[in-house]
Amino acid sequence: MKNIVIPALIILISNIIFAGNPFKGTQAIVTSEFIFGKQDVSFPSCHASTIAETSDGLIAAWFGGTAERNPDVGIWSSSLLKGKWTIPVEVANGVQSKGKRYPTWNPVLYNSGSRLFLFYKVGPNCSDWWGEYKSSVDNGRSWSKPTRLPKGIWGPIKNKPVLLGNGELLCPSSTEYNGWQVHMETTKNPGRGWNRTKSLNDGRDISVIQPTILVHPDGKIQILCRSKSRIILTSWSSDSGKTWTRFEPTPLPNPDSGIDALSLKNGENMLVYNHYDIKHNWRSRNILNVSVSQDGINWNGAVLLENDPDFDTEYSYPAVIQTKDGLVHITYTWNRKSIKHVVIDPSLIKSKPIVNGIWPN
Repeated sequence: MKNIVIPALIILISNIIFAGNPFKGTQAIVTSEFIFGKQDVSFPSCHASTIAETSDGLIAAWFGGTAERNPDVGIWSSSLLKGKWTIPVEVANGVQSKGKRYPTWNPVLYNSGSRLFLFYKVGPNCSDWWGEYKSSVDNGRSWSKPTRLPKGIWGPIKNKPVLLGNGELLCPSSTEYNGWQVHMETTKNPGRGWNRTKSLNDGRDISVIQPTILVHPDGKIQILCRSKSRIILTSWSSDSGKTWTRFEPTPLPNPDSGIDALSLKNGENMLVYNHYDIKHNWRSRNILNVSVSQDGINWNGAVLLENDPDFDTEYSYPAVIQTKDGLVHITYTWNRKSIKHVVIDPSLIKSKPIVNGIWPN
């Protein structure tokens, strides 16, 4: 991996810049709104949203509290009903049976058709957390008691799972207690058994977390991952996620920030991520982008969601789904103060090639 990624990074470091008047593609944006305002919530900080479609409309969730890692951080949720987001309510927290409370992290919503699942993490930090889930039979109006996942199973760690043709729910997961390592988990019923792969990387030469899944027409499955290499890495499976190829670099730069992807109904693939201007600060998350690809290898710039010259701003941790009407819904962290919801019509996208990692003019 060292012989593959590092030269690619040198090329990127020497070439990637945002030229003046970057491509925006805003004609594809149908709606752009905040899920809640400051007056609607009691928490000052929020992060890591997730979104799912229900028979009622949409439901979103995120973690919120005084600040990430604080014990008062819980999982909050709001539903889009008849065109209006409901006032957020706390639906899960890290309160333990002995009265101790831990922070919660990274919720992931998944609608199985008969039940809505809410996966999330509980624990003092990313190295020591564990997975829990709740379920709902009324589209999130009420939830079951929390169930702790089996030892060695964390559930989908940030991004949504994908239902495979064999009936298995493929959950993209990762751990951070022994370096950054990705593995994949499968279940046919979260309450009745889980399986998982071995780690797909060693956490040293290759450091990746938070995979997101693309399913291609030929049956191959691709994951894209956040990495410490300042570039998005990818791996492929030809056997329903049981075995995976060695991680390879994509042409997409990323400042060590969360991503999410989606295989669209029209056959294209979509990725939402921070496509970074390497000229400045690598760790900044002030630019948030949407790219599209036919093959998961060659990518075109599609929509520039955020492009703030202030490097202290943060637009990050996107979640993306496509609803039955064909529209694409994206939620993401907006300055840790709110969650933004953007709707894109894929038929209105006019993309331009990303060449040598450079976002198009």
